[in-house]
Amino acid sequence: MSTIATGSVEIAGAVSFGHKLAGSEAFKSLFKEGMYLVELSAAYLDGPGRLESKALPRATALAYASESMRLTTRLMQLASWLLMQRAVNEGDLTPAQAALEKNKVKLAPQELSCDPQTFALLPDVLQDLCQQSLRLQARIIHLDSLLYQGPPRQTSRARPIAIESQLNMLREAFHLRG
Repeated sequence: MSTIATGSVEIAGAVSFGHKLAGSEAFKSLFKEGMYLVELSAAYLDGPGRLESKALPRATALAYASESMRLTTRLMQLASWLLMQRAVNEGDLTPAQAALEKNKVKLAPQELSCDPQTFALLPDVLQDLCQQSLRLQARIIHLDSLLYQGPPRQTSRARPIAIESQLNMLREAFHLRG
């Protein structure tokens, strides 16, 4: 029988959806998608993107430089996480080792750096790569939360939540009825 830790409570016999997903064909597909996006972005930024950026007006070229740096940083974070998780799946790292190594991978939401109007002026390929990377980022952050943070804690309604306690104290202080 397996147990899953959920915060401070363990549920006997539970199967972790996150761990099952991380070892599945869906993860393999996510891994391939992520690595392909890294390759595609590198090829674009080193080739056609470099030429396209030179033809842009100064302000748009600055936005291009900023977005391309963000794209590269975002994809390197995602690739690092995917490679680490693959190492866990293949037995090269234990989940405990991965949890320690995970602190070195700064997996945090990283949005676009420019406003929507400026973003719309950037080359279509860069826009598409940025959007794809943001979608991939959201999926990986979600999977990471399932794997390393556990399911959300369930609160018991037997104890009033903090705001209810505060409201009750205010009602009593001002002799109000709830």
